[in-house]
Amino acid sequence: MANDRIRELEEQIFALTAELHELRRQEPGEAVDDYTFATVDGERSLSDLFGDKSQLLMIHNMGQGCRYCTLWADGFNGLLPHLESALAVVLVSKDDPELQRRFANSRGWRFRLASHGGGAYMREQVAEAEFDNMPGAAVYEKSDGRILRKNSCVFGPGDLYCSQWNLLALAGLSEAQWTPQFSYWQRPRQLDDGGANLPD
Repeated sequence: MANDRIRELEEQIFALTAELHELRRQEPGEAVDDYTFATVDGERSLSDLFGDKSQLLMIHNMGQGCRYCTLWADGFNGLLPHLESALAVVLVSKDDPELQRRFANSRGWRFRLASHGGGAYMREQVAEAEFDNMPGAAVYEKSDGRILRKNSCVFGPGDLYCSQWNLLALAGLSEAQWTPQFSYWQRPRQLDDGGANLPD
């Protein structure tokens, strides 16, 4: 029966995910530069962003023009207190700090923010193959006076890092059938306030 196959695949995915996590735990990491970022509070180095933690999760966001990046960040925002109990968390993008903060405020995001401005960090830590600005994440670790890139991932529709795809799949909807939007408000046919001065 189809349900038996679904259960079988779920068990395989669970086992493979556990194996993946164990392999990531064993990764020794690779030394990286102490990159510089712009923030609303001034220039900060990668080492500064750790705060009092030994590990740092950098969420690679393409900027306020990406609906998918906004979807992932909306989801991570709800997990932020849990994540920050274990490691430092910073959302980084090419947008300037003021634009980052305005957009974050509009979404209710509570992340610490930093801008790489499209510079060395983006070229060396974010770019993938033919893409110069990829959404994803990287975890850095301080060890013996060095900063190590411990693990990283790339985000994409249908990935492991956004629960939206799995929940839609329960309804039979694929990532090709749904695209995230910045807002889902639809103009009513009749507005009780008269409808003057609505944005286009």
